[in-house]
Amino acid sequence: MKQRTARQGRNGARWLRRALRFPFLLVVALVILFEEFAWDELAALAARFARWRPVAALEKRIMALPPLAALAVFLVPGVLLLPVKLAAVWLIAAEHVLTGLTVIVLAKVAGTALVARIFSLTRPQLMTVRWFAAIHDRVVAFKRSLHETLRAMAVWRAAVAWLRRLRASRRSGGMSRFVRRRLEHWRRS
Repeated sequence: MKQRTARQGRNGARWLRRALRFPFLLVVALVILFEEFAWDELAALAARFARWRPVAALEKRIMALPPLAALAVFLVPGVLLLPVKLAAVWLIAAEHVLTGLTVIVLAKVAGTALVARIFSLTRPQLMTVRWFAAIHDRVVAFKRSLHETLRAMAVWRAAVAWLRRLRASRRSGGMSRFVRRRLEHWRRS
């Protein structure tokens, strides 16, 4: 009897893992899609602030930090944005869903911009911290395998093609025309 119950528990856990796998991969894919689209753009945007002398001086000091201090600076955006994200969750719980989601999205964009810039400034120092480099390599390997899985999906290929058209349209100055055409297409469907 105990064996039968244990087997049912394992089967239930296996079923739950399978059921949660797709939503988990979907969320991870959306985050990766956002970061793929935004990482370079936001890092370049953050780099523009370096034209301002105080920011340029701060960036020089950050690049000269020893490895563990660079790691601390790298973690600062996450620590600073945690209370903001918790406040957003509180807003959502208090039935201010749109405001809470807006705060989360803005925090994600600002956090990605800061992390991308700080990582570009501190990467040489961070890679000398053995455990950080090991985690970095695992994350890169995970993203690579996830990319292979995602590339096999038709939805992913369509999203990537859409983002490429969006970037090309923005570079050619036709962003508003592109957005209007997309909105018209979505209204018709």
